[in-house]
Amino acid sequence: MNHAFVTLVTNADYAMGATALARSILRTGSEADIVVLHTQAVADFELLTLRALGCRLVMVEHLPLSDTFNERHARKNLHGAAPFKKGRKPEFHTPLDNFCKLRLWQMTQYERIVFIDADALVLKNIDKLFAYPEFCAAPNVYEGIGDFHRMNSGVFVAKPSLETFDAMLEALDVPDAFWRRTDQTFLEHFFPDWHGLPVTMNMLQYVWFAMPELWNWKSIGVLHYQYEKPWETDHPKADKLRPLIDLWHAFHEGREVPDISTLANPTDQPK
Repeated sequence: MNHAFVTLVTNADYAMGATALARSILRTGSEADIVVLHTQAVADFELLTLRALGCRLVMVEHLPLSDTFNERHARKNLHGAAPFKKGRKPEFHTPLDNFCKLRLWQMTQYERIVFIDADALVLKNIDKLFAYPEFCAAPNVYEGIGDFHRMNSGVFVAKPSLETFDAMLEALDVPDAFWRRTDQTFLEHFFPDWHGLPVTMNMLQYVWFAMPELWNWKSIGVLHYQYEKPWETDHPKADKLRPLIDLWHAFHEGREVPDISTLANPTDQPK
């Protein structure tokens, strides 16, 4: 099968996330490759568990972008011009790193790739996505249906192509370009007719408390821990998200994971 799940690791924190993600994919019985793109900022010892799990590790460099582009998209400047108002991005989040995920279009040994952010878990087999066309992604829904028109790039289906990659580079670094949500805003621009996946293929964690009626464990393919991460020790929303955090730790630590279909939905939680 000429398919791969791909994620991106740019620091030790996301190496932890990728470990939980890889274990979750393996639990589904998928035979697709698991590829971890990683930058030089990640030490070899931080990748040892991923290698032991059978992941293919691929070192990637930042994209060849102009100094002015990099300056506009540095953490301080980007978050200053386009602050996150609904949640908190951890200090380890570096916006420029996000563009490295575009390198997956260079991986032409694969016919189809499903990219999944390292702060996510796969809760059931989603191999059917490899039959989906480019470009598929789920809407960025986590607090209201008004967000259905926006895309979330935490999960998407891509068809590797060097021609597409070159076109992306040309479209990315144009004069005065400012991609307020980095790769997400750019991909939405580059693929204006993107195909919509159901929200269950990229269920954002805030749905748990903001739109609880939308949450059904039995239907969730990918759980995405947007904003605060489940491994953070000073998690400001930990009390609200405790069942989701506990589930992530079970995957990360390689402990027994409960039958997902038996978990209590937020509407069933005791008041």
